[in-house]
Amino acid sequence: MAATNTITVKNDVLLLRRDHAILDEYVKNLHGMKVNERENFARLSEELAKATIIPEENFPEDRVRINSTVLIKDLDTNRDMSLTIVLPDSADIKQRKVSVLAPLGTALLGFKKGTEASWEAPAGKKSFKIMEVDNSIPHI
Repeated sequence: MAATNTITVKNDVLLLRRDHAILDEYVKNLHGMKVNERENFARLSEELAKATIIPEENFPEDRVRINSTVLIKDLDTNRDMSLTIVLPDSADIKQRKVSVLAPLGTALLGFKKGTEASWEAPAGKKSFKIMEVDNSIPHI
């Protein structure tokens, strides 16, 4: 079963203008992608279309963007997990670097601290809350 994003949110999605441009280029260049990757890109494209685009000088520090380190709490297990949202070339699960194109990365992007969201994984629905957002790493 392919993973799908089902976002349950009380907040609007805000994207940094530069992140939106980078991700839009990924979505436009689908040739050579596997079927499940195309599905992930289609979901990302939907999220991009819904997002409000914000210039860097006005972007809130508590919003998830590319290179954000995010502390999330699994609402089913009550476990905390820290991960960094990165571009696909930098993804490395052992280092807790999750691609922005992965279902979890897409589910987090643009949301703020305190947001509760859920996504469908192969093992079933996962619900989490964004506990902290750290944007101290320089942006790409």
